[in-house]
Amino acid sequence: MSVEWMVIRGSGIAAFAALSAATIWGLLVSSKLLARLVKAKPMTWFHESLGIAALLATLFHVGVLSNHEYLEFTFAEILIPAASDWRRGAVTLGVVSLYGLTIVVGSFYIKKHIGQKTWRLIHFTSLGVFLGSLIHGVSAGTDTRSPMMIGLYLGSAAVVAMLLAARLSGAGERGRSPSLRGADPPRPPADGPSRNGHPALDR
Repeated sequence: MSVEWMVIRGSGIAAFAALSAATIWGLLVSSKLLARLVKAKPMTWFHESLGIAALLATLFHVGVLSNHEYLEFTFAEILIPAASDWRRGAVTLGVVSLYGLTIVVGSFYIKKHIGQKTWRLIHFTSLGVFLGSLIHGVSAGTDTRSPMMIGLYLGSAAVVAMLLAARLSGAGERGRSPSLRGADPPRPPADGPSRNGHPALDR
């Protein structure tokens, strides 16, 4: 295995690891599981930094790959979905994930112009970026069967799945009325509000 190929695989692994960390951290932020441990601003800053790191590693991965002598990828094959004949499905997912990651990272800098709701919708697509990158890595990687890569792929997928389930169940709970969650809503006193907590004491 050439040094060049090791750099290609290393940058790809680093990109996926950073993307996995960004996805996991984003789910922790949105589910507010770390709200009592870390302040909101550092949490968001760290999430943004992980996304940038994933994008930079991916761009480096693409740049080195375009100069590989054995595979002979052209920029068109790397940047246009389904243009590559080598493992077309895996490469296509990698290309689409690159564009999706670029959009998600770029949304940090136009958030005030597009609004919170649109920003959240764009960020929700990061789950698709993670899934596409996961399949791309498993299908295109030459070391997919190594224990380290199996641990990285399965571990990150399991954590993302669990946090996503927790996030969705939490959103469902917040969207229900108190009675649907098993707690009856408070009832006002029959004679109206009381200063002392008991209507009889106000007469």
